[in-house]
Amino acid sequence: MQRAGFRQITLALMILLTLFIFALIFEIISHTDTVSLITNIVSPEIQFAIRLSLMTSLISTMMCIIVAVPVSYALARYDFHGKALITTILDLPMALPPIVAGLGLLLVFGTTAIGHYLTDLGLKFVFTPLGIVMAQFTVNISLMLRIMRSTFEGINPRYEHVAQTLGCTPFQAFIKTTLPLSKNGMLAGSVITWSRAMGEFGAVLMLAGATRMKTETLPIALYLNMSSGELDLAIASATILIGISAVTLYLFERKGGIAKLH
Repeated sequence: MQRAGFRQITLALMILLTLFIFALIFEIISHTDTVSLITNIVSPEIQFAIRLSLMTSLISTMMCIIVAVPVSYALARYDFHGKALITTILDLPMALPPIVAGLGLLLVFGTTAIGHYLTDLGLKFVFTPLGIVMAQFTVNISLMLRIMRSTFEGINPRYEHVAQTLGCTPFQAFIKTTLPLSKNGMLAGSVITWSRAMGEFGAVLMLAGATRMKTETLPIALYLNMSSGELDLAIASATILIGISAVTLYLFERKGGIAKLH
């Protein structure tokens, strides 16, 4: 009886939470009619936001992959002094509110000598699409590191040792054994990182600003149109983001979920 009661309570809470979240999503996507929704989605402003979001999120996701693979491999395979401190620092962006990370980026690229030097080289991050990419990368790199580190830790290093005894260099052994075995983890990390980049708001707002048709990603479009009372355009942005999140999570669970990382 006690076991049955506990089961019913947990299932009831699960159903209530599911209904609550579904109600939030349903209220957004059903607030406007289909014709109005399609009209707003194909409007020049939302089309610009879609293109900018796709371009910046794909670039920042590729940056996360390129950086996270070697760094997470080092964290998974090597022991060194200060490893715990370095790991904590690398995990900070994942724990910090994105707007705090955005403030740090704004100060680094807007007020320091490094920022001025990069600006002189033509790399301007403040109030530009390049700043969107940097904000997305900064917020999401910690998550990619976590996923890839977990993936590498689940792969037996013996495969690399065997490859090296057969004449491979450490790099060749990594490329031929460990990297192919990490494909599920890389897929999972890439998909979820891309989805988070598409929806990043706080850090982007702080570094790149909220300028229509210039730094207007989908979350920024939602924010700007809600601020100006254009509810239908805001709902169009939100609906696209909801669709992206739903598809991403489905793929993550079915194709590259945490249970399949190893």
